[in-house]
Amino acid sequence: MEQAESVARGVLESIQAIAGTTDCKGVQITQLAKWAKQHNCWIDNNKLGSYEDRGSENEVYLSSDDNYVFKLNDFRYSDDNLSPFFERIKAHNEYFPYCSYSLIGFSENKSAKTCAVLRQPYIIASREATEEEIDAELIKIGFKPQMDGEYYTNGIHDIFDASPNNVLVGIDGNLYFIDTIIYKSSNDNIGTYHNQSPKFSK
Repeated sequence: MEQAESVARGVLESIQAIAGTTDCKGVQITQLAKWAKQHNCWIDNNKLGSYEDRGSENEVYLSSDDNYVFKLNDFRYSDDNLSPFFERIKAHNEYFPYCSYSLIGFSENKSAKTCAVLRQPYIIASREATEEEIDAELIKIGFKPQMDGEYYTNGIHDIFDASPNNVLVGIDGNLYFIDTIIYKSSNDNIGTYHNQSPKFSK
């Protein structure tokens, strides 16, 4: 992940220096695809396992021989450059280490978009978590609900989309936050999330 982040940051810094803008996500994605193919980090999605589902940003594949899921993330929630994507993965792994992500390469999804390939442990779940359980767990790790629980913040990061379908109760009784949206804390995050989420674009 550090190497991919360095490639993306180099594109951002170059464009900022030349044009004074951070609007460069498309260029970063193109350069990451080129870099991945040159460094044997490009993955044929047919080799990931069986296709299971499509969410707002991920295509999900179940590994055929390991206890993992693979998520092809299309960078939907990265706004105008990919810095929030890398920040989000690091933050997720810090707060939710038992269902952490590993960036293993890049690929194309079924819509022919370049995606990051994220590997995550397969969680054997008994059910989805309730909103009350999610609220209690996030408060326990230092987050406070905002706007009647639409998102949570600890002043460093804001967590969105911590809904029952994204939080599982494992057979061990623990909660697993498998798919949330995390940003560095900012008053602009609620607007950014609403603009990027399919829930609010219908």
